[in-house]
Amino acid sequence: MSPASDIDLFAPIERDIVLEVRTSKMKTMPGLKIETGIDKKIRSGRIPVSFVGLDADEHDLVFHGGPDKAIHGYCCTHYPTWQKEFPEAASRFNRGGFGENFVTERMNERNVCIGDIVSVGDDGVLLQVSLPRQPCFKLNHRFQLKNFAPNTFKTSRTGWYYRVLREGTVQAGDEIRLVERRWPKWTIERVQEYLHRTQDNAAMNEELAAIADMGDESRKAFEKRVEKLKAKKKRAAAALNGSGDEANEKWRDFKIVEKKTQTPRIASFVLEALNPDPEAGDMQLGSHARLRLPNGLLRSYSIVSGTPNRFELGIALESPSRGGSAYLHNTAKEGDTLQVGRVTTDVKPAAAASNHIFIVGGIGITAFLSMLEMYQKIHWEAILHYGVRDAATEVPFQERIEALDGSVRVRMYDGSKGQCMDISAIFRDLPWNSHVYVCGPTRMMDEAMREAKARGLGEDEVHFEAFGADTTGDPFEVEVRSAREKTCKTLKVGEEETLLEVLRKYFGDDDVPSSCEVGNCGTCKVALRSGRVDHRGTALMDEEKKDAMLSCVSRGIGKISIEI
Repeated sequence: MSPASDIDLFAPIERDIVLEVRTSKMKTMPGLKIETGIDKKIRSGRIPVSFVGLDADEHDLVFHGGPDKAIHGYCCTHYPTWQKEFPEAASRFNRGGFGENFVTERMNERNVCIGDIVSVGDDGVLLQVSLPRQPCFKLNHRFQLKNFAPNTFKTSRTGWYYRVLREGTVQAGDEIRLVERRWPKWTIERVQEYLHRTQDNAAMNEELAAIADMGDESRKAFEKRVEKLKAKKKRAAAALNGSGDEANEKWRDFKIVEKKTQTPRIASFVLEALNPDPEAGDMQLGSHARLRLPNGLLRSYSIVSGTPNRFELGIALESPSRGGSAYLHNTAKEGDTLQVGRVTTDVKPAAAASNHIFIVGGIGITAFLSMLEMYQKIHWEAILHYGVRDAATEVPFQERIEALDGSVRVRMYDGSKGQCMDISAIFRDLPWNSHVYVCGPTRMMDEAMREAKARGLGEDEVHFEAFGADTTGDPFEVEVRSAREKTCKTLKVGEEETLLEVLRKYFGDDDVPSSCEVGNCGTCKVALRSGRVDHRGTALMDEEKKDAMLSCVSRGIGKISIEI
C-alpha cells in the first residue's frame, strides 16, 4: 500500500482494490440512548450482497440504508489528513471511522462520478454510484468534535453511496473496475459544490436535477431548489415593477373548522384554506401564522401541526388580553372566516447537536410540539422539561405529549404538587454537544438567559422563543429613509408605541413586513444607520445589532436613523 502522501487524489482512476469490507449491527451510541449502525467492523470471507446492501449490515433507516444507500464507500487516504487537521481527535480517525462498508485507497470524491457503474470481484456484483454521503451529527459525536460534520462536505471528504444493480458476493482484496461512466463532468466533489457550497446557481441546479441516476435525496433537493429560485425570480420581478400581489403580503381566507378546549385557559383552532394553494409546499417546523382578525387586530400564533392549507393553533387566553386572544376565545366560532398572512419560522433544527434540551412552560409547548414529534420520528435524542400549574388540568395537547417516547423523554413539573423546574441544574448538567430551546413565561426566559450566558453558551447553542415582549419605554425620534419612496422623514415614537406601529402608519404593511411581533423571527428587521438602540428580542445575533434592529420590540435612545 502506498503512503498517503504519494497518492494523487485527482488522478483519474478506473481500478482500485477493496482493502476492507465492514458491516455492523445496530448498537447504542456512547453517551446517548439512540442506536446507530456507524460502528462497522472488518468482515472476512465472502459476504453476500443484496439489493439493500451487505449481509448482516444494519442501519437507522430514517437517514441510512435502502436501495440508494445500500453500500457506503470511503477513501482511507483521507484519514491522515483528518488527523493533522484535528490533532485532538487523531486517535479516532481510523479506517471505519466514517461508518464505511468499502475501504479504498485511491477512489475518492475527485475521481468518482455520479452514475458510475462498477463491478466488484468476480462473482458478478455490479454497483452504481448513487449519492454523495450527507453527514449528520453522529460524526460529531463519534469523533467528539462539535460541528465537525460540515467540514466533510466543505472539503469533499464525505464518501459516497452505491446502489446494487446485480447481486453476488464480495470480499476484501476484490478489484473494483469501472464499467461505464455516464456523467463524466459530475464528480462527487463537483456535485457537492452545488449541493452545499454554491447553492444559488440556477443553471447548475437545473442540470443536476435532470440527472436520472442521482438518488432521490440529492436529486429532489435540486428539484426543490429550482422551483424556489424560479419563484424568487418571479417575486423579484413583481417587486421591481410593483405589479400587485406578488410584491405584497398575501392574505388568504381560512375557515375555523374545529375549535376545541384544551385546558381552562387554552383552546385549539384548526384552520382550513377556502382556496387551497397547490404550490404551498411543506410546513416548516416551529412556524407561526399571522392572523388578521375581524376586529382589525393583527396577531401571530404558533402552529402546532398541519400544512400551509390546513393547520392547528394553540392559543392561551391572556390576562389581561390585548384583544386577540379574547376575541378568539370568546367570540370566534366554528364556521367563521379569518385571514392568514405570512407563515414564517425563526427556529431551525440544530442538526449538528447530539442532544436537544427543551425548557418549556405552559402555552410554550405550542412552539416546539411539532419539532419534538419530528425528533422522535427521526431518532434524535431529546428531553422535554415541561412546567405547568396543574398537570391534571393545565396540559394542552396531552395525548400528543404522552405519545412522546423512545428518543424523546419528557420530565413534567407539576406546580400544584410543589414541583419546581431547576433551570440552573438543567444548564449545569447539559450533556456534551447539546442545543437548548426555551419558551415560557418571562421569568423562565430571563433565568434561562442568565444561565446560558453564565455558562458561556454561544448564540448558536440556545434558541429563545418569546410569546410576549415588553415594548414600552422612553419616547424617541427616528429619521427614516425609504429606499422605495426615495424619501427621508423624521417621526416620533411614543412611550406606548412601537417603531413598527409608527412605521406602518406612514409607510404601510408592505414596506415594513412583520410576522411574530415579539422579537423572535427577524421579519421586521430594519437597517440601522446611526444612533443608540435598546435591543430587545432574540432574532438578531450580537454582530447584527451593530447595523440592524427589530422594529417590533427594540427602541431607540434619543434619536436614531434607519432605512427601510
